[in-house]
Amino acid sequence: MSLEVCILASGSSGNSIYVASEKTRILVDAGLSAKQVAVRLDQIGVVPESINGICVSHEHGDHVAGIRVLQKRHGIPVYANAGTLNGIMRQPKASEISAKVFQTGAPFMIGDITIEPFSVPHDAYEPVGFRLQTEKTAVGIVTDLGMSTSLIREKLKGCRAIIMESNHDEDLLREAPRPWSLKQRIRSRQGHLSNTDAARLIAECATDALEHVFLSHLSSDCNTPDTALRTVASQLRLDGLGHIKLEISHASRISSIWNRGGKKAGNEPSACLQESGA
Repeated sequence: MSLEVCILASGSSGNSIYVASEKTRILVDAGLSAKQVAVRLDQIGVVPESINGICVSHEHGDHVAGIRVLQKRHGIPVYANAGTLNGIMRQPKASEISAKVFQTGAPFMIGDITIEPFSVPHDAYEPVGFRLQTEKTAVGIVTDLGMSTSLIREKLKGCRAIIMESNHDEDLLREAPRPWSLKQRIRSRQGHLSNTDAARLIAECATDALEHVFLSHLSSDCNTPDTALRTVASQLRLDGLGHIKLEISHASRISSIWNRGGKKAGNEPSACLQESGA
């Protein structure tokens, strides 16, 4: 039983990831408007009414902006832990959202997909990454985190595909016209992962199963797709992992569709950047 993955959007303006088995369709986060989520789902032939659940990683607006309207219009169940739900309920009109509460560290199922939420270090109430798994395939998602931990490495091991934050280049962040306090927040253990740290984490959790890594949540002014790809690919080659395919995920367009057998032909956006290890 396989899984397929498409990143609908990734970045500070909005994040949403589509993961599906033959029987079940899930969104991890919905940080775009409900209209944009529907538009991007349509590009892969999916209607919002067919989504079986939205799993929320944390309460920041770029991960939850569309969930209220998606639930209201299409009746999609929302899943979040207690801390994230508490954070969401502090936002305007959030009382209209009905959520099913999961416990961090305790696997639960939506259809035939097992979802295992695990703690990640980030400046939110109770942020989590996810391991989504069927009988034969696992996918790991860690889009906002300030540092690697042994728990994160454990949960990502054995995954066929990983969606990994590669937020900033350290030199570009240092030179960026941003307040010092914001730079310190990004660099902190509760902030965001640099390209170099993303490469190290991938290398630490990679097994023979790992085929594809989506580099996600790139900063628009402290990173570039070329910089992220070059940094991560160079480190992976040094570690003997040049066979792992890397793909940049974007805020403005969907990614390719990855599935257990590889990417689906004809679904890769023409400007999508990849590193083949060559």
